[in-house]
Amino acid sequence: MLSTVVRLFPRRRLLSSIPDNKYRLQFATSYSNIRSLSTMPESDIIIGTHSGCFHCDEALACYMLKLLPRYKNASIIRTRDPKILETCDIVVDVGGVYDPSKHRYDHHQREFKESISTVLNKPELDCDIKLSSAGLIYCHFGEEVIKELIPGVTDECDRRNIFKRVYDTLIKEVDAVDNGVPMFAGEPVYRINTGLSSRVARLNPEWNGPDMDPDKQFHKAMALVGEEFLHFIQFAAKIWWPARSIVRDAILKRFEVHSSGEIIELARSLPWKEHLFELEEELGIKDVIKYVIFKDNNYRIQGVPLTSGSFVCRMFLPEKWAGLRDEELSRVSGIDDCIFVHSARFIGGNLTRDGALAMAKSALEIGKSLDNSDLKNVANA
Repeated sequence: MLSTVVRLFPRRRLLSSIPDNKYRLQFATSYSNIRSLSTMPESDIIIGTHSGCFHCDEALACYMLKLLPRYKNASIIRTRDPKILETCDIVVDVGGVYDPSKHRYDHHQREFKESISTVLNKPELDCDIKLSSAGLIYCHFGEEVIKELIPGVTDECDRRNIFKRVYDTLIKEVDAVDNGVPMFAGEPVYRINTGLSSRVARLNPEWNGPDMDPDKQFHKAMALVGEEFLHFIQFAAKIWWPARSIVRDAILKRFEVHSSGEIIELARSLPWKEHLFELEEELGIKDVIKYVIFKDNNYRIQGVPLTSGSFVCRMFLPEKWAGLRDEELSRVSGIDDCIFVHSARFIGGNLTRDGALAMAKSALEIGKSLDNSDLKNVANA
């Protein structure tokens, strides 16, 4: 019924809230047994979540809460007993109540329909995927967590974009998996069994395996999701967001690269796709840019995809270059120092910057020579 993950909360407070004397005695005995295993100082703050099989969402919710000063030394109690949950300062993923004013964050109740769009009501957060306990905690505490983790980021706009990026790349996935939201209509041709939620699930004790302490396993799950969460925060703040100004400069200088304005150049490999789409919209030049060239060991030319995660490009590299390498590719393309073009035609390489630019110019010319029906056939090939 009751399990303790990080620390037990003060005994006097809990026992005073339990009316049944017999149950108090039983719990007091359990308390003394497991309290002796605790090596951390007591705290008056209690985080409650459910016992039994644990999942990625409540492990991540608990981890995020413990990043905040007021919950840093909190006890985590795993139970489904409503009397014990009533004593908790905050409850996640159990209890059948979503009420931020009372710090109750469950999402399993029939009437729960909340998404990040309905909870935060901000135009840039447009997603109707139902929230899990991880999403609920992120909605209500995520900005505060980000301030704790990256205090050097003081600009509100920067923090909002980091918040959105972490939701889009991590929290949304956890929410969708936990709520059984399909990625697309129909049955997939394969399933992903190595994602974060699957790795958390593997930490649960096996039905026919050796005896394991479920609380220790939950603690491992928190550490696992915590490492992932920190990675996404740090990546968004230190790698992804700083690239935006570089991509913006490249877009503004695109006519210096080619008179068409359909090729941009980046000095190095960096995360550019999401920034490019948003900046095109912002600058009123949507769907204009076809190719990006950048230095990555050698030099690369990459087609701009239709969407960030797509391999379908606005304009593919020429079909006759597909899968060719080195001298053969240079001969067919008429461009020196070619290295490769991927068989799917979304990326290629050249030894020099001038060579990569020549490939982009030639690809643009060939692509424009195709009529719309030919171009559609190329995209579907």
